[in-house]
Amino acid sequence: MPKEINVALIGLDTSHTVEFAKRIQAADCPADQKITGLRASACLRFSTPFQNEDGLNVRQKQLEAWGIRVTTDFDDAVKECDAIMIEINDPSHHLEYFKKCVALEKPIFLDKPLADNIENGLEIVRLAKENKVNAISASPLRFDANLIKTCSEMPKPAQVNVYGPLGRPAPTGSSIVWYGVHAFEMLEKAIGKGASCITVRVDGSGAVAIVDYPDKRRGIVELTKGVYIYGGTLRDSKAAISYSVEAGKFYTGLMKDVEKFFRTGEASFTLEDAVEVMAMLDAADRSFKSGSTETVYR
Repeated sequence: MPKEINVALIGLDTSHTVEFAKRIQAADCPADQKITGLRASACLRFSTPFQNEDGLNVRQKQLEAWGIRVTTDFDDAVKECDAIMIEINDPSHHLEYFKKCVALEKPIFLDKPLADNIENGLEIVRLAKENKVNAISASPLRFDANLIKTCSEMPKPAQVNVYGPLGRPAPTGSSIVWYGVHAFEMLEKAIGKGASCITVRVDGSGAVAIVDYPDKRRGIVELTKGVYIYGGTLRDSKAAISYSVEAGKFYTGLMKDVEKFFRTGEASFTLEDAVEVMAMLDAADRSFKSGSTETVYR
């Protein structure tokens, strides 16, 4: 990789495009949030139900002020890039654009969630392996400093309770998959892999998911309507440690890992982590709709 890696941003329907671009090259980005070693060469703009044209125009103006070229042509967006960040709010487009990007044989960061369902998520993983392309996917909540500290203090919890927003109703697809991903990402970070089944209870405040594990671990994910705060508690037989998330600071933590991944092929998380999160989201969405306990498929 060159000293400064040119990154193509694919998608403009998410605020993450602006948040990450700011940390890459905004002149007024605070020093403690700034990422070195990357440069956004271009951004691909296209419409989805998740952002209207006025919102896209505002974001385009901001990116252009930072020297990032915005285009509606995919080939134009990727022609100068060394690596790719797929930043698409609508998860139903993830597989479509991953197929286009994987053919370029360049490292890819795919923003959360992995896909709109587990089948498409597994197809993304298959394509990455088949084409021998380094790819990772995660929610930035995985990089909250307080969560990381708590996990280091209790690396093998028996029970984990996390909370976060259910979010507004998704313009299309599942709200559980689209916005619940942040809380489920924290759960997977804290408790690890191996979820076997999920039961979701819906109430007036949102939804609560009980996640069962075959070794008697237990996860609880509380998703609340209209409350945009995150946190959780990790417990074992001797102690309980709680944490709350510092809003916004996790973006820089994620970007540091992405820069390292683009340069070395190594990151603190893997596609297997993303598959676990996607599998839980898929089961939670099915349980949300059916009212029954649903198996976690991988």
